[in-house]
Amino acid sequence: TVANTTWWNAYRGAIDAATERGFKVILAYWEDGAASGGRITNLTAWNSMWSSVISTYGSNGNVYFEPMNEPHGYSSADWRTVAANWLSSHPSAVPGRVLIGGTGFSQDLRDICNDSRFNATLLSFHYYAFFYGAMTYDAFRSHIQTRLGNCASRAVATEFGAPMSTGLNYGDPNSTDNFVRYIRAMAQVMRDNQMGGTYWPALGGKPGTIGYDWYSMFALSGSGTDLNLTIRNTSGANRIRYAFGDTIGDPTSPPPATFYRVDARHSGKAMNVQSPNTDNGARVSQYSYSGNAWQQWQFQDAGSGYWRIVSRQSGKCLDVVSASSADGAELIQYTCGTGTNQQFQMVANGSYFQLRARHSGKCVDVPAASTADGVILIQYTCNAGTNQQWSRTAV
Repeated sequence: TVANTTWWNAYRGAIDAATERGFKVILAYWEDGAASGGRITNLTAWNSMWSSVISTYGSNGNVYFEPMNEPHGYSSADWRTVAANWLSSHPSAVPGRVLIGGTGFSQDLRDICNDSRFNATLLSFHYYAFFYGAMTYDAFRSHIQTRLGNCASRAVATEFGAPMSTGLNYGDPNSTDNFVRYIRAMAQVMRDNQMGGTYWPALGGKPGTIGYDWYSMFALSGSGTDLNLTIRNTSGANRIRYAFGDTIGDPTSPPPATFYRVDARHSGKAMNVQSPNTDNGARVSQYSYSGNAWQQWQFQDAGSGYWRIVSRQSGKCLDVVSASSADGAELIQYTCGTGTNQQFQMVANGSYFQLRARHSGKCVDVPAASTADGVILIQYTCNAGTNQQWSRTAV
């Protein structure tokens, strides 16, 4: 149990001081060292500990409970059973203040999201660049959104972070640095979905050989009660503030003035509006790129990981004709509106991406993988074909 121990009294002092100042505090169990292999070593002691914690803080609306941090030693099914049993064992824990971690290192919420036993809880999500290989900004954004499943509205990003001591510019939307692309994408997904989060770490963390955690947002100086905090990287802090809904820190990504040529992987040819290229209903094809405005597109954020793709020539949106959900429905341009047949998700495939229509779930496709100029684009059931894979290049 945690009662009457020196460390529990110290923890309570920190928790009480924070909540009295209006801070929200998440209390989470971490595995008992590397030897535990990401599992709970003693379920009886674990439940007893939580009973004491909930007895003390269950009535404090600023305290949240996370049964286990990063349950990576369990299969998805086993972890969901453990978590569901925890909820049953602690009925006084308000579900709306309980965070259930995703599978693995809390990095995938889809199975938890789809399990009705957790419909009333919050979900704890971790995402770091080092979990995965290098990606483009678009690929990171798609990858993060996918792992949130359909539960982004109740997900909390309880761990995310990147180096703050090396001078990286997190305000640069054109950066080729993987950490910058990752933090910018993470912040955008959080803002899109109005997610809460805790940057890891604000202070402390793992000092390593340099005496402090290079991800830490703040540097601590002074001694005793005469202490000072300074921000290590202002652009990083601004981007995190942007994630939380603030207006600071470059509120658009990519910038609104950026236009792109969008090329089919299999043919290298560009997405192109057929003549008359300012009319509603003008068909969209692939065509050899010649630098014309009807071959250039702006990606406007439609929220929740979707984009409106707008022609530079006409200001009109890429559109699945008549909001059809059928294979073979043509792509046209049409006056931009709120229809989901004008909203597309960029789903990463290496350095390329698919464009999936929100209303149908189908992909923008060059029929029969043709390489000819003038072939009209369609939507089609998504597959691995390179005629459904696209790249974009700023112009």
